Order: sequence, then structure tokens, then C-alpha cells
Amino acid sequence: MKRFSLAIFSLIMGAALVFAGGGRQAVRTTAAEKTWKVDGPFHIGILTETVSQAEDDLRGAEELIKRYGRVSEGGMIQHVTYPDNFMDQQEVFISQVVSLTDDPLMKAIIVNNAIPGTAEAFRRVRERRPDILLIAAEAHEDPLVIQQAADLATNADFISRGYTIPWAAKQLGAKAFVHISFPRHMSYESLGLRRQIFEAACKDLGLEFIFVTAPDPTSDVGIAGAQQYILEQTPQWINTYGKETVFFCTNDAHTEPLLRQLLQYGGMFVEADLPSPLMGYPGALGLNLAAEAGDFPAILKKVEEAVIAKGGAGKFGTWAFSYGFAQSAGWGEYAKRILEGRAHLGSLDDMWAALGEFTPGAKWNGAYYVDANTGVRARNHLLVYMDTYIMGQGFLPTTAQTVPEKYFNIKFQGGN
Repeated sequence: MKRFSLAIFSLIMGAALVFAGGGRQAVRTTAAEKTWKVDGPFHIGILTETVSQAEDDLRGAEELIKRYGRVSEGGMIQHVTYPDNFMDQQEVFISQVVSLTDDPLMKAIIVNNAIPGTAEAFRRVRERRPDILLIAAEAHEDPLVIQQAADLATNADFISRGYTIPWAAKQLGAKAFVHISFPRHMSYESLGLRRQIFEAACKDLGLEFIFVTAPDPTSDVGIAGAQQYILEQTPQWINTYGKETVFFCTNDAHTEPLLRQLLQYGGMFVEADLPSPLMGYPGALGLNLAAEAGDFPAILKKVEEAVIAKGGAGKFGTWAFSYGFAQSAGWGEYAKRILEGRAHLGSLDDMWAALGEFTPGAKWNGAYYVDANTGVRARNHLLVYMDTYIMGQGFLPTTAQTVPEKYFNIKFQGGN
């Protein structure tokens, strides 16, 4: 796996890493110092969204079941899907998480995506079962809130990617950058702060930044209504802002209709909010990937061929492996290794190894989250990202870029 660049290392990690025999270890939190090793059998619970909201997350959980078996069938993994309208059913979601504590063999719980309510769910779990390892993957709540509740919180690196995505757009020849979202997402520090960095980076790189609002799929219009809006509006956006425009949306459900229209009417797409060759592309291109299931190099090849056939070479990108899939499967694997005593909570080498189990050859980069308002580095909140793959062109070295220090100092102003 790719080593951290010296610039990112010195900026974010500071004293967080120490060198020993060529390896790098993170300074651990108090929780990390606890002995998590379990003598005897144990179960791991994982909660994900449904296929309609985040298919990759769910498929990652299924990969864990494929490898280690389902609890109901004598295996290790208990998989639960939470409601699509989770914002209106937070108590249902919280109850789903807490109910896993009824299993005396339950020793780890992972939520991917860690939607609003995860911190409260983890708080209640902690009251009942302090012996359970709690991982919040792709956390949606305020960093300071989820950091207090989870033993490990993770996010796609919303700081670095706030710069690297516009940087990649510039490499593709874009002149404008359209950011599509809605108030709920902009109220999250991770997404709202990234929007602010997008805007600053676009200004510095000479790109016009445009923010547009689309319906929230968890609102009364539902997923179907939100997707219909994207289908109707995208051709108008292209007509207004031009084909040399990169489009980016913060919601998975918006991605497929956006890609479908961009492929038909023009426009560009660097990568999804949570990138994957499965994120939006198969539906937008009408691809059947049943034969390639689980084989991401084969999936990427088939998607790339279809994009090129549509005239999208050099205009559309993704990560070579699914972020959502890797988060579900990778952190499940990491939890398993911790409970078996083969990995340590807080060890970056162990984290990259667990993710690498499902992303062979991928170049990962990342660092621990630093609050721009306080300058405090969280020792249990990891931000990660991967190189961008451009269809018909190959990899852009996004993980090798030095992100200017000023973007790490931008403070979240709140969303609307």
C-alpha cells in the first residue's frame, strides 16, 4: 500500500505515528489500549443500507457472510439492513443496533453507512455491553459526536478529496464544477466542509463552482422522485453550464440518473461521493454484471468498455474498487482480526492490510481527522481515499498529490 506523502504526514499526522522497524503505528486511544482479543467463538454484526440506497455496502456485508457464514446458520456474521427512510425511523434503526447486544457472542458491531442516530445507538450499546467493539464506517454525524461514541470512525477523506476531485476535473479539461446536494447533507460537517473546500479549490484552479439543490431521497418524494428530478434537470444543467463541466452529487441514489444523462447529453464525472465502478454505472449503462460479481477488475473493464462505446473516454472516472464494498468487508475483516488477536485497534498497517484483502494492488492514502476549529487530532477517526481511475485513460495519481495546507485550515461554516 502506498506510503503517506511527507506533506500530508507532517500536516496531519504530526506525532501520531512512530517508526519501528520500517513500520508505522498510530498512537492509540484509551479504547485502543483495551484488550479486545476473545477466547472462543464470537459474532460480528454489520448494519448496511438496502440495495436501493447503497448496494455496494450491502454486497460487502454479503462477502463477509460468504467467507465466514451467517449467524443463523452457525457462522460468524449477523447482517441487518436499516430502513430507506432512516431519517424518519431513527428509533427503528437504533433498536436494530441495540438488539444485537442480546446475543452474548456478539463482540463487534459495524455500521456502514453510519447514518444519524449511530452515535446514540452506540451509546446505548456501550451501556449494556462495553465489551463490544464499535465501528462507524462512513460516519454522517458531527465528527466530535461520533468520535465520542465509536471505537473507530471512518470517512472517505472529505478534506483531501475537496482538493483532489477539482484537481482531477482540471486534468480532464473541465471549466466548471457543479455540486448537487440538499440541506440535510450540507448540515453534516464532513459533506458541508468538503463543499467549502471544493469551492475554494475551484477558485484556485480556475474552475467555476456552481451549487445546485436537488430533492433529498429520504424526504416525501422518496428515491423515485429524487431520481426523476435528476433525470429532468441534468440536460438543462448541461445546456446552462456546458459540456466541459464536471458534475458531482453527494447522494448515491442521485448518481445513476446523473450518469445516464451525462452519458447521453455530455458533461463529465470524476468520481462518486463514495466511488465504485458499481456506483451508478451499471444501471446508467444497462449492464448485467452477474457473471463478474465480486471481480472488480472484470467489472471495471466491462464498465470502461461501455463508457468508451458511449463516447465517454477521458471524461468519466471512479475508484478501481468499491469504497462502500471495501468499508463493509474491510472493517468486518479488521474487527475479526482484532478479536482474534491478529490485529490492533489503531494500527494503520493492520487497517491497510484488512482493506487490502478486498482491494489488491490499490493505492490507498489517508490520515487521522484534525478539527480545523480546535487543531485537535482525533486518534480514532480515519480519513481514506484511493487513486482515481479515468475510463479510457487510466489512473490519475490523486494519492500522490500534495494537498495545500490552507485547505486543512478551512473551518466548517454550517450548511443550508
